[in-house]
Amino acid sequence: MSIKNPRLTGRLIPAESRTAKMEEQMFRLMETHFQPIDREKFLADLKEKDKIILLEDLDGNIQGFTTIKILVTTFENEPIRVIFSGDTIIHRNFWGTLELPRTWGRFMLSSIREAQGIPLFWFLISSGYKTYRFLPVFFREFFPRFNVPTPKKMECLIEHLANVLFPDQFDKMKGTIALKFPTPLRPGIADLTPDRMKDPHISFFAQRNPDHYLGVELACLAPLEIGNLQPFVKRLLRTAEEEE
Repeated sequence: MSIKNPRLTGRLIPAESRTAKMEEQMFRLMETHFQPIDREKFLADLKEKDKIILLEDLDGNIQGFTTIKILVTTFENEPIRVIFSGDTIIHRNFWGTLELPRTWGRFMLSSIREAQGIPLFWFLISSGYKTYRFLPVFFREFFPRFNVPTPKKMECLIEHLANVLFPDQFDKMKGTIALKFPTPLRPGIADLTPDRMKDPHISFFAQRNPDHYLGVELACLAPLEIGNLQPFVKRLLRTAEEEE
């Protein structure tokens, strides 16, 4: 299918400012890419989020989004801030767009500045390799990853956050979350082909989360610091600032 309007524009909105039309378009996107999706559960989950990144085409239709929850908690008797990414999807016609990393990167930068020295982390759960693959694109250091053991402190923080957000659903030995209401990806969305498995990040994801096809999520963590951003992200953000 050809794309009439291939460009997407990203924007960050407070979750409470969403409209019924936005909810419907987001639900339809989820329904197209995940199975099964319960409308009431989806809407209830939206109510628990603080912000939403919307990706809209030139006609103003939502073609992708990610939901965000901001946590302020303590770990090892110290305050920390955590950005948790919930549902994330981009319509397959727009795969490869840079608008999500561009908009997400701007949000990360503003969050780092607002933290004012308080340790800040990105907590991500992934049942598909495409979501996990955001980590090496964005960050120098993230956990778990194929080429370095996860430090004990990071293991403990992942466990802490998983238990806060998903009580009784985290498997400490596997590092995965078996959701009470899983939503597996539909076939053809993130299939693990032999070519894709040549990527060490993707093969590691498949090894660490062998039940991903059932909707099981791999719990992941990245320190949100300027020095931890990949050069690609810094260049992308500089370009975005120049265009404003």
